[in-house]
Amino acid sequence: MASSLFSRTLLGHRLVQFSSSLPQKPLIFSSVLNKRQFRLQAQPTYTTYKTSGRPSRFIASSAIETRTNFSTQSLSTSDPVVSVDWLHAKLRGPDMKVLDASWYMPDEQRNPIQEYQVAHIPGALFFDVDGIADRTTKLPHMLPSEEAFAAAVSALGIQNNDGLVVYDGKGIFSAARVWWMFRVLGHDRIWVLDGGLPRWRASGYDVESSASSDAILKASAASEAIEKVYQGQTAGPVTFQTKFQPHLVWTLDQVRRNIKEKTHQHIDARSKPRFDGAAPEPRKGIRSGHVPGSKCIPFPQMLDASQTLLPADELKKRFDEEGISLERPVATSCGTVVTACVLALGLHRLGRSDVAVYDGSWTEWGERSDTPVNTLL
Repeated sequence: MASSLFSRTLLGHRLVQFSSSLPQKPLIFSSVLNKRQFRLQAQPTYTTYKTSGRPSRFIASSAIETRTNFSTQSLSTSDPVVSVDWLHAKLRGPDMKVLDASWYMPDEQRNPIQEYQVAHIPGALFFDVDGIADRTTKLPHMLPSEEAFAAAVSALGIQNNDGLVVYDGKGIFSAARVWWMFRVLGHDRIWVLDGGLPRWRASGYDVESSASSDAILKASAASEAIEKVYQGQTAGPVTFQTKFQPHLVWTLDQVRRNIKEKTHQHIDARSKPRFDGAAPEPRKGIRSGHVPGSKCIPFPQMLDASQTLLPADELKKRFDEEGISLERPVATSCGTVVTACVLALGLHRLGRSDVAVYDGSWTEWGERSDTPVNTLL
């Protein structure tokens, strides 16, 4: 069963621990990316990191406040990403919400909620990838039921008329997973922040820290709401309505059928050594190799050195090199259904908005004894 980052006891411990560690004097942080300085002002709830020479967002800013007439209703969904400059200009839009969907592999030893508390885009909500997930399976962060997702998202304060921008702490990684989740459940007005938090900070834009903010409380409420749904309890008022899009998500049985029928081109986003069976899987008890008939395009090939999505012409070259035709249907998979969504993001930029993602991915396929596995050894 997927465990949430927001059990009451653990959340309380983290908040107390973080609050007690806040500096009593202003600290100066040097950005490794742009060599500018950020000043941390210790306050009980909110802290602003601000770039030298740039006014804090908590100081009255006419440039931002005069943009309140902006509406995400007019923003095209044909391109799945928006730039940090675009988001900075539209951050105070009335129907705009920003989600920090950071998630990391266990061996990275990074804690997304603690990093969120230290620094996030002003006003961003925290979306718990492991917490807003199916609680009936041991597979990691699987897509929750429609009812559970609606309850969790409603607890975050998200409504159907909101435009969403989602980012993560690596550039483009787990944010793509959340982008896909919302689309599977019927919400198309969602975009990934190109380059994520690293690019935002490299551009000199302010970040905010919070030890006990409303956003943290909402994240806790979202985790509790989804738990109640899976326990058969009433989760509270629902402000977000889902509309399941089954063509965007695949099951194990569909992958099985595709091996024989070959209706879709199956692309695996894992590294080539894992795909070939030359490298062990990071999770114990899972075989190495790949689904018969699938092809390997490691997800970093979708990104440039700054972790932003490649232009369409360069993306097309990546797929052409592996013999992937944009004229035929595509399904993607990976290890735990995170980076498969990065492939879907790249294909979306190329006009393929109908890419199916295998939600169980290799963690499900590789752990079973009744699924065929190929290797290149």
